[in-house]
Amino acid sequence: IVRKGKTQLHKWAERQVLLCGTCLIVASVKDSLTGKMHILPLVGGKVEEVKRRQHCLMFSSAGPQAQTYFVNFDTLADYQRWHRQASKVVSQTISLVDLSCYSLEEVPEYLFYSQDLTHLNLRHNFMSLQGPGGLLNLPRFSQLKSLNLSHNRLGVFPESVCEILTLTELNLSCNGMNTVPAQIGNLQSLQTLSLDGNQLSFLPEELGGLAQLSSLGLSFNNFPHIPGVLDRLSGMDKLAMAGNRVETLELGILARMSHLKNIDLRLNGLRWVKSEALEAVKQVTQLDLRDNHLATLDLSSICSLEILHCQRNQLRALTLSGFTLRMLHASSNRLTTVNIYPVPNQLTQMDLSRNLLEYLPDWVCDSRKVEVLDVTHNFLSELPARLLSSLSLRKLLAGNNRLQRLPDLLDHIPLEVLDLQHNKLGELPESLFYKALNLKYLNVSANALETIPPSSQSEESLSTLQELYLTGNKLNENCAALLVGHQNLRVLHMAYNQLLSFPASKLSKLELLEELNLSGNKLKTIPSTVSSCKRLHTLIAHSNHISVFPEILNLPEIKLVDLSCNELTEILLPDSLTATLHELDLTGNSSLLLEHKTLNLFSHITTLKLDQKPAMATGDSLGSSTLWNHGYSEMSGQRNKLCVSVLAVDRFGDSVEATYGVFDGDRNEEVPRLLQCTMGDVLSEELLHSSVDSVYMSNTFLTSHRKLGMAGQKLGASALLCYIHHEPSELGSYFSLTVANVGSCQAVLCRDGQPLPLSKVFSLEQSTEEMDRVKLSKAIITEDNKVSGVTCCSRLLGCTYLSPWVLPKPWVCTEPLCSQDEFLILGNRALFERVSYQEAVCTVQAVRDPRAAAKKLCTLAQSYGCRDNVGAVVVSLHIGEDSCTCEPPHASTGTEPRGLPPTPLPVTAPPGDPATPSSSSGITSEFNSETSASEVGSEAGSTASDEHPSTGPTARPERRCSLHPAATLWWPPPVLFQRQPSCAAFSSNQSDNGLDSDDEAPLEGVISNGSKLEVEVDIHCCAFQIRSGPAASPKDHNLDKTRSDYPNGKMRRQNSVVVSATNGCLLAVCGREISDLKKSPSTSSLFGKKLSNGSVVAPEDSHNLIEVALEAPKKKSGYFTAPAQQDPEDQLVVPPSLEQDVREQLRGQSPMVPGPPPPFTPPSIRDTVWDHPHPPAPMLPQRDLATNPIPALQQEVYDTAL
Repeated sequence: IVRKGKTQLHKWAERQVLLCGTCLIVASVKDSLTGKMHILPLVGGKVEEVKRRQHCLMFSSAGPQAQTYFVNFDTLADYQRWHRQASKVVSQTISLVDLSCYSLEEVPEYLFYSQDLTHLNLRHNFMSLQGPGGLLNLPRFSQLKSLNLSHNRLGVFPESVCEILTLTELNLSCNGMNTVPAQIGNLQSLQTLSLDGNQLSFLPEELGGLAQLSSLGLSFNNFPHIPGVLDRLSGMDKLAMAGNRVETLELGILARMSHLKNIDLRLNGLRWVKSEALEAVKQVTQLDLRDNHLATLDLSSICSLEILHCQRNQLRALTLSGFTLRMLHASSNRLTTVNIYPVPNQLTQMDLSRNLLEYLPDWVCDSRKVEVLDVTHNFLSELPARLLSSLSLRKLLAGNNRLQRLPDLLDHIPLEVLDLQHNKLGELPESLFYKALNLKYLNVSANALETIPPSSQSEESLSTLQELYLTGNKLNENCAALLVGHQNLRVLHMAYNQLLSFPASKLSKLELLEELNLSGNKLKTIPSTVSSCKRLHTLIAHSNHISVFPEILNLPEIKLVDLSCNELTEILLPDSLTATLHELDLTGNSSLLLEHKTLNLFSHITTLKLDQKPAMATGDSLGSSTLWNHGYSEMSGQRNKLCVSVLAVDRFGDSVEATYGVFDGDRNEEVPRLLQCTMGDVLSEELLHSSVDSVYMSNTFLTSHRKLGMAGQKLGASALLCYIHHEPSELGSYFSLTVANVGSCQAVLCRDGQPLPLSKVFSLEQSTEEMDRVKLSKAIITEDNKVSGVTCCSRLLGCTYLSPWVLPKPWVCTEPLCSQDEFLILGNRALFERVSYQEAVCTVQAVRDPRAAAKKLCTLAQSYGCRDNVGAVVVSLHIGEDSCTCEPPHASTGTEPRGLPPTPLPVTAPPGDPATPSSSSGITSEFNSETSASEVGSEAGSTASDEHPSTGPTARPERRCSLHPAATLWWPPPVLFQRQPSCAAFSSNQSDNGLDSDDEAPLEGVISNGSKLEVEVDIHCCAFQIRSGPAASPKDHNLDKTRSDYPNGKMRRQNSVVVSATNGCLLAVCGREISDLKKSPSTSSLFGKKLSNGSVVAPEDSHNLIEVALEAPKKKSGYFTAPAQQDPEDQLVVPPSLEQDVREQLRGQSPMVPGPPPPFTPPSIRDTVWDHPHPPAPMLPQRDLATNPIPALQQEVYDTAL
């Protein structure tokens, strides 16, 4: 109901009202928007509540001719929504309308009534030229000043835009345009024109007539040279032509364009920079030549140059003028020296890292204002004494060189940061700490230091040192006394030295200590005086000989405690724990026993990592544990969340196989969690459809990418997946390792003591092919080499809004394994940025335990300066002919009963089995943060087996050994791998003490405690097992062999996982044995996964969780649904003596089972076109029934019935 005017003379009337753009539009005819329209501009006006009338707003325009409308709404929701939106409009200082990312094809017609509109954003739409709201009608906006039409796939320049003479800013980036019309000269008011990311190769001469144009973006087009028309644009001071095809830069052309000061020619494929004569280029002050192909560079004629970027070229010689030079960035080249004349007295920052420098030029020491010098990753054997005596140098980075000693300091210097890691230093200057009183950061890790210099010459110290990294030296406990003088120390890393103890009296002096890392020493105890460090929030002391738990749990700010791989036997706890503790790692302490009271006190800890109890290993399950075992480590560093997840499955599938993975979300934790929870399942299903490595791995990545759903629209993650398996085509083949990855996660195999990289880093800086592909698709690459400023990776899972620039297509590589292969290392970007392949291999070789080796890799990365999340997986391999356990197959006798039901055998996992791993396998248990360990029983559930019970005869030939399996494996009924979710509680016929109501035998992995239970958990150990049975007769063997459509004939499925949902958080626990699951067929929903970082994927926090938890119970078909399990009491039990008669009756009654054929997708159909910007929808699976369909279906009926 609407009323016009403030007086009571006007009557209320029903009218349609629109809030469109910046105007209120009121229809003059009831129930219609035709005829005369009343337009009320709202910018600068008012919107107020009318208190004497319910749900009523007063809209007033601005100015002396202001008008007022009263609008009464039917509901409170409409009233509040209109009030909120209108308040935003009236508060605007300009008339701005943002319609970006709405998939619009036309401008809303009523928006044209907003005649005061000055700024219109139509970015990321599908705008068309024709139609009532097409681009041809944009000139109707008579006051428009700014128009953004980028990312609309226009294909042609919309000439109608040239009729909007009031435009001052026009953005037409990323539209695939080939030409710019001559009518562009009409826009005489234009100041900013963005034409980046198109197909332009020339510009019209009329463009030179735009006298007010000051900014012109021409990056990522096809210009072969600098357009001559720019010479007339005297108002421009920056040339933005990155990502074009300029191979030769003529400095004479720049000299004629006297108005250009900033030149950006990144990513052009530049090969030559030529100077025709001695003509000086006086106006250019900034020059960016990064990521080109320059071999030599002489810029001595640019006498006013202040800032030069020439990183990642192939420079062997660099000559510059030093008159005005302030910043020089020349890393990642092949420089042996740099010639600058005269001495650059204005130079403040210089980066010469990753070159071939053997010495520093003399002018470096003569420069008076150098504050930051980076010469890491060179071949320097010494540093000049004058350099360290500089009165201006504040930051010196000289790590990864060949320095054997440092010169003595003679005077006080202002040095604040000194990084000397990875050198050959045997000692530090005696006067270092009391001459460099401003020193706050010192990193001398990975050297050969046996002692450190004293903090002062007297008892009173003036040291301001805050961070000290001494990891990887030869320091002993005597060095601890020298640390007392550094009373401002906040971070101390002394890992992997030779400490036998840490003096208690010395530790108590470090009262401001916040982070302490003493891992990899020979400590037997942490001094009790650690309780004096009231600000300590991180204590890492893994891989020692500590037997007594330190007194740290009552510290007020303690957050993380890592005492894994020690010799702890018990924990003495205070009466209450601080609420700040969120991570406690106690894995690798084989003698540690925790009481129920202790576990209850730990109930609030977000991430509690404990060892699982090893189970007895029998029979076939011993295979994988003797061939490989793994350990992993995830550390958050100085970030407040862990965005790295690890997948580790030592026993994958029905045979001896394994799967390992690392997922790095960089800044997000959602996508790595989802991939960790589901990628193993996806691989299991894809292996049913193809045995070609490139096909099943590529489909695994594409399917996982698609299942990310809404979470994968804006977020993405690097992913690495390793699959150890047999080559199905060879009967006596050894194992093969198939590796697939996107992004920056990497895998390295140690073969004969040497690193063998198996992955490919999809980074724009490290992959020329990917850089060329992204450039060809006209993506905007920012100065930090990120696609659209988002990610430096060109291939990721997720980030679908960056398609086709960022793709999910993986690199796939298969490497046959041999006896010379010792171990496999998986890590994320942060790990291998700090630890080289060779150092990683040497590090693992020195540590026999895979878990301790993974811990050491992450600790080294943090001590080398890594502040991001770091994750590592170490897989120890024991593959060789000595592992062979071949036995002659047992001959089948004709008198053996063909239909004898198999005897159920108890299935127990080996020590290396992911379901119940040993303490040395690197697998941990994690307890929920908000539920005590003895209270999770009543809400625990199980993910029941989803396949039909295979209690009939199986056609599985006898396996010879783990190295030489039989060529043809057992093939189950043709049903896709599926998982059955349901409620998150035990069924009513189960008791709360972990025992089945019909059986008094306790469940494996469940600790009875009266009416409650405790569970052991590891999300990384979702085993993929299948029921096994005795060998069948040759007739059944042939029958199943004809049914199998796949070369390897393998069927994989996921082991059961028990899930407890408590207080919105979830706890994944180890799976029950198959025999127990048959007795307890209750099911539960995988509402979430408990991660090693202590977080959970909860339903309320999910972003359309891949169909995994929230969506699965609602769907009637698809990947995560399966037929419900039969109740054990309802199953048909046939005595052996009557089995043959039952078979004959079933054969007579059910000659054929009607219904759709089992699903199957041939590999040729599933091979997806990767480079398509929109991946096609999955095709309907089909299966060929041309070969013996009736016996195959009959066999399924028999197996189900028996």
